[in-house]
Amino acid sequence: MLGAGKRRGHKSPMPAQPSLTSLALLLGLSFFFGLAFEEFYGRSGETRPGGIRTFPLLAIAGGMLYLLEPVHLTAFIAGLLVLGALLLVYYRDRLNSRDELSEAGATLMVPICNVHAYLLGPIALALPHWLAVAVTVTSVLLFTGRERLHALARQVQVEEIVTAGQFLILTGIVLPLLPNEPVTTLTSITPRQAWLALLAVCTVSYAIYLVERLLAPKEGDLWMAMLGGAYSSTATTVVLARRARAEPAAATGTRAGITLATAVMYLRILVIVAVFNLALARELAVPLVGLSLLATVWAWAQYRRATPDSAGKARPYAPGNPLALPTAAIFAILYVVISLLSSWVAGEFGRFGIFALAAVVGVADIDPFVLNLAQGGTASLGPVSVAAAILIAISSNNLLKAGYTVAFAGWRGSLLTVGALATLSVLGVAIAALTTL
Repeated sequence: MLGAGKRRGHKSPMPAQPSLTSLALLLGLSFFFGLAFEEFYGRSGETRPGGIRTFPLLAIAGGMLYLLEPVHLTAFIAGLLVLGALLLVYYRDRLNSRDELSEAGATLMVPICNVHAYLLGPIALALPHWLAVAVTVTSVLLFTGRERLHALARQVQVEEIVTAGQFLILTGIVLPLLPNEPVTTLTSITPRQAWLALLAVCTVSYAIYLVERLLAPKEGDLWMAMLGGAYSSTATTVVLARRARAEPAAATGTRAGITLATAVMYLRILVIVAVFNLALARELAVPLVGLSLLATVWAWAQYRRATPDSAGKARPYAPGNPLALPTAAIFAILYVVISLLSSWVAGEFGRFGIFALAAVVGVADIDPFVLNLAQGGTASLGPVSVAAAILIAISSNNLLKAGYTVAFAGWRGSLLTVGALATLSVLGVAIAALTTL
């Protein structure tokens, strides 16, 4: 015991001698960092501590002081304190002399960059090389992308930041706490699987929502309908159908957008299924991709018929935030209900009962049903039958969208869109029937 303690007492974190590669990396990264710093701040014509000569010297000093006493880091910490004192003098001088009518001159970026250059020495010599490169490149991108980052921040609403924070809590705190074992014999789905399904759908929808909100032009094209289809083809159909009635000049292009949104929906379902069940995704790949291509060609033909004034205006307005907690709560409840119902129907009526249930849930939100099947909610059914049930649910949902198109846009001018949705539904059911014979 004493010998072991003595050996532990003599053990030190003394690093191996730095290689030439580490030294070259230190010099190269500090030179790159100083070059970016000097180019960025040189535009203002003001003198600031740091640059193409200072940063390599700081990195070398930090690395050498670290190597001199790597156990307690006394020399390195002393050097950091001296640097901090010098930067404090600079920062106080900037506070006293800044022009209040101009951009705040006492920005913390300059001291932070100098401290980063000092820390780069031990990082490059003692830590993995990829980490030194990643830290330096990230720092350069952050301080040189000031305008873009501030512009992006101005576009994001406070409510969206709060909602995203809630989502991170649900992902990083709630998910690890959920049990990964079934809590009832009525279904094999575990609470963690249910939560993963919720997070998968919300993540995909939120990513599309952010792209549409932050990156899309104010006057979008049919690609906006594509984004809407990746978000929710049913919601996009309602929006575009209403737009077709309200703006007759854009009706032809808008109805083409409905068909295109459905084409993207097939690919969205395939991606979500692949996240949880690759075998099932392989069963669905050919029919879903084929139906998506058919819908895309149909939408292109409709788009070609549109007048120049209406061809580029198939733009849905921004949907609601998919990370809103009420939306997530509704999805979770639907998922649990459909999971219990699917298990009961499969046990009582077999695959034909699941097919009937698929046709019924198609008139609502099909994501909970599809994800329940993808996660093995009906373990008694084979992948072919599960794939057929998903195709039936999608086909039923297409008929619902055809009804929405007629209800909100009217029969006049909607025959091509309704015909496309009806044809896709018939083909989906036909493929499901052929694969299960």
